Amino acid sequence: MILDCGIGNSGSILNMIRRVGGEAIITADIDSIKNATALILPGVGSFDNGMTRFRELGILDTLEKKVLVEKVPFLGVCLGMQMLMSSSEEGKEPGLGWIAGKAKKFNFSQSKHLPESKRLKVPHMGWNLVHPNGKQHLFSNIAEELRFYFVHSYAVDCENDANVMARSNYGYEFACAVISDNIYGVQFHPEKSHKFGMQLFRNFLELVNVKG
Repeated sequence: MILDCGIGNSGSILNMIRRVGGEAIITADIDSIKNATALILPGVGSFDNGMTRFRELGILDTLEKKVLVEKVPFLGVCLGMQMLMSSSEEGKEPGLGWIAGKAKKFNFSQSKHLPESKRLKVPHMGWNLVHPNGKQHLFSNIAEELRFYFVHSYAVDCENDANVMARSNYGYEFACAVISDNIYGVQFHPEKSHKFGMQLFRNFLELVNVKG
C-alpha cells in the first residue's frame, strides 16, 4: 500500500511496483492501512507540511500499530525517509521518531575536501553512487555499481550508526538509506532510477513475501 498523504510521487511508485509484478493501491484509508501487508511513504515537499498532513488524516496511531507492533515492512522515500527521524532543521514539527536522528540541510562551509571555488549547489540533484554497508537485502541482486537519482536539500544524521544502511557523497559523506528492523528509508528516488529502482522495489516486495 502506498500512503496517499498528498506529499509524494505516488503514481510513479505505483507504476514501478506494477512493472516488477507487485500489486498496490494509493490510499490513506484507515481500514486499508489495517489490512496492508506493506507500506510505502513517498514524500516531496516540506517536512512540516508532511507531518501536519499525517496528523490531519488521523492515521498515526494505526500506522504505528502496523509498523512498530505488527512489524509490516515499511519504506520511506525521500521526504518519507526524513519523516522517520525525530526532527528536521527544515521545520518545527516533530517527526515520527521511529529512527533516532535529525534531517539537516547540506552545509559545505566546514568541508575540508571542497575548495571554496567549487562549492556545490543545493538541492543535490542528479544521479549518484550509493554504497551499502555490508550485505543489505534491499540492494541485493545488482551486480554493478549502484546508481540512484537524488533531489534533496536535507540529509539525515542518525544517532546510531547501526541505522545507516547505505551512504553517498555530495561534498561530504551522508546517509542515503536507513534501516531499523522492518523499517527502511531511502533518500533517493527509486521510482526515477530505472533498472536500479526496479530491483530495489523487487527486493522490497520479497520482504513482504518472506513475512507472510
